[in-house]
Amino acid sequence: MTAEERSRIISEDYADLLIEYNSDDKVIKAFPDATIVPINFSLSVAHVPIGNITNDTIREFGYSVMPSCLGPVSHGSLEASGVFRLRSIPNFNLRGQGVLIGILDSGIDYTNPIFRNADGTTRIAAIWDQTIVSDQMPEGFFYGTEYTREQINQALQSENPLEIVPTTDENGHGTMVAGIAGGNDVPDEDFSGVAPNVEFIVVKLKPAKKYLKDFFFIKEDALCYQENDISFALEYLIDVYARLAKPMAICIAVDTSQSSHDGRGTLSSYLSILATTYGIAVVIAAGNEGNARRHYYGIVNKTVGFDSVELNVGENETGFSMELWGQRPSIYSIDILSPSGEYVPRISVGLDEFREISFIFERTRIYIDFQMVESQSGDQLILFRFDQPTAGIWTIRVYERGDLNLGYNIWLPMEGFISNTTYFIRSDPYTTILTLGCTTTPITVSAYNIVDDSLYQNASRGYTRSGEIKPDFAAPGVNMIGPAPNQTFSLYTGTSVSAAHTTGLAAILLEWGIVKNNIPTMSTIEMKKLMIRGARRDENMEYPNRDWGYGIVDIFNVFDSLRTEIVV
Repeated sequence: MTAEERSRIISEDYADLLIEYNSDDKVIKAFPDATIVPINFSLSVAHVPIGNITNDTIREFGYSVMPSCLGPVSHGSLEASGVFRLRSIPNFNLRGQGVLIGILDSGIDYTNPIFRNADGTTRIAAIWDQTIVSDQMPEGFFYGTEYTREQINQALQSENPLEIVPTTDENGHGTMVAGIAGGNDVPDEDFSGVAPNVEFIVVKLKPAKKYLKDFFFIKEDALCYQENDISFALEYLIDVYARLAKPMAICIAVDTSQSSHDGRGTLSSYLSILATTYGIAVVIAAGNEGNARRHYYGIVNKTVGFDSVELNVGENETGFSMELWGQRPSIYSIDILSPSGEYVPRISVGLDEFREISFIFERTRIYIDFQMVESQSGDQLILFRFDQPTAGIWTIRVYERGDLNLGYNIWLPMEGFISNTTYFIRSDPYTTILTLGCTTTPITVSAYNIVDDSLYQNASRGYTRSGEIKPDFAAPGVNMIGPAPNQTFSLYTGTSVSAAHTTGLAAILLEWGIVKNNIPTMSTIEMKKLMIRGARRDENMEYPNRDWGYGIVDIFNVFDSLRTEIVV
């Protein structure tokens, strides 16, 4: 690849389109100036001039060509999860020795002592910083800079480490996640990572390009990543995992409300494949959308012929997107009533179509894409993009053609991408698991408070849109101690915390299963079964359920249940 072609990957003058191999000829012919970069066996990125992205792009090529925008799920006790109890047994003093933890996030503060060995050397095997331009790209990748263990150790011995390895974590989310999963013990701060002997592979994700944030009207200051960069990050983690020949637990604490919430998207499908791989554990945060009022579930009232959705738009909301997903084979249509009373008559389409709606008495423009059969889910999608929406109550009436009355879901953007003053009046706290968390095979984790065993009030709730059981279980995620900027410690809350905690538990199981050769073919599938079997459950509650999944994770009970089965 030439230097000019590589520059397109990071250039704000070029847009990124996700294309599957079975459709890339169509895209290439439509964009003859595209640079095509393969991600994996089924997916590529086409870098095309910004001018080629129009309001007709989704209609022409489908919704899946636009990379989803993902953000940190949250920014938010080993005793509660049975770790200390397990460590007290000499044969089970498992601390993640011989295991890797993969982090794809906002980066890592590699200078923090919690990521070093006793002799001061690093426990980080490699860092790929997608944001730093250099000629030190990872082999097989075409942007960013890779820093090896040797370079990091050299930096740590220097008075000015950042002059040698200039990667940082400005946000702190990635450092927090890595620290909770596998940071060193710091008794004075009452802190201990779950698996303090692991090694890390870290990818600092490149921020989303401006064109994509503008397309979806995401706030300019929102921390946002692109689906294609996350896909490349996963490929990098797998490459290093194969090179080092050690099992790896991957923590995914970034996600999105975009897409179908049924595990059938491009990235979700790939995560399910990874989760079936021997020696790989994939852990995903469920999200913090349960009480955010950003999900609506509706069924058309056959008596009146429609269902009314009331959406409150807050003051100073400059724009946002919204997705309606209908259950096939029904076909849905809409009409719109603005806060000032201006009415848009029923819009009914038969094929994929784009509409732009303007108003006489309001500045608002609404761009609507109708995808009759969205390519990845097979269901109908209506994508709304509101530009300069008038504050107040918008009413959208939804009509259904068909006799099954199956219902439909609408999602607003996730935390951080939209103001908290924009929400559904009659919201539904269920089916709020974020998109990657709906992936079937990986482990999806909710959060609970270890003080009183109560569910974190903002935790996303299940099930998936297709009825799959998610979350799988809950882990500690309320007021947990973790590393903060400037090498301090702070309390964090959210499902990013519980996912990090569970990633550490996964590393412990990989050490027992693969490093110690008890289950040498362990993958996420076997691991999830063990964790579900050992989960603590309230005898007064039915399981699985939409709040807790199968209960509260307990690593001691995992091994105790194995012992009990052997005795029986």
